[in-house]
Amino acid sequence: MLTPLYDRVVVLTTREQAFKPALVAQASIQHGHDVSDAGCGTGTLALLAATACPQARVTGVDADPAILSLARRKAASVAAPIRFDEGLSTYLPYGDGSFDRVVSSVFFRHLAHADKLKAARQMHRVLRVGVQLHFADRERSRRPISRTAFFAVQLLDGFETTRDAVAGHLPSVLAQAGFAQVAETRQFVAIFHILSLYSAIKVAP
Repeated sequence: MLTPLYDRVVVLTTREQAFKPALVAQASIQHGHDVSDAGCGTGTLALLAATACPQARVTGVDADPAILSLARRKAASVAAPIRFDEGLSTYLPYGDGSFDRVVSSVFFRHLAHADKLKAARQMHRVLRVGVQLHFADRERSRRPISRTAFFAVQLLDGFETTRDAVAGHLPSVLAQAGFAQVAETRQFVAIFHILSLYSAIKVAP
C-alpha cells in the first residue's frame, strides 16, 4: 500500500516545500476565516494554513479514509485544531456559503473533465460571495524536454484526468463553474511539469 509513502513522493516530485507556502500566502487567510482544504490528502496544506493563521478555522475534506487517518495523526502531533471530514469533491458535505476561503493543492489532476467541473461548482457553492478560491495544479511545460517528461505523469495519472492540464483548460473549467477573475498567479518548475498557482473569486449572481 502506497499511502504511507504519499508525503515523500509529493515532496520529491512537486516542489511542495516551495509552492504550498506560496499558495497559503496568496490566500491571505485572516483572523476568524473559515477555510476549506478540498482534496486535502494528508493535510500538509491544511496544517500550513492553520499555522499561518491560528485564529482561522481550518477544515480538510477528502474521499480517502486512509489518507485522512494520516492527516489526523499529523495534526494531532502538533496539536493543530484542524477538522478532517470524509467527503467527495463532487458533493462537498457543507452548506452553501460556509467558507471564506477554499484552497486546494494538486487535486484537480485526479478528476476527469466532468468531475473537475462538478468539483469546481461545489467549491463555488460552499464559498461566501466576494471571497476566493486559491489552488495549485499541474500543467505541461512548454519546454520540449519537460513536455516529454510530462508524458510520464500522464502514464501514471491517466490521460483522461490530465487532458485539461495539457490543454491549459483549468481556468475555463473555473469560469464555467461560475468563478470570476480567474487568473494564473505564479509558476513553479518541477521535475515532470509546471506547477501553477491560480486564484478566482465568487461574485454575486
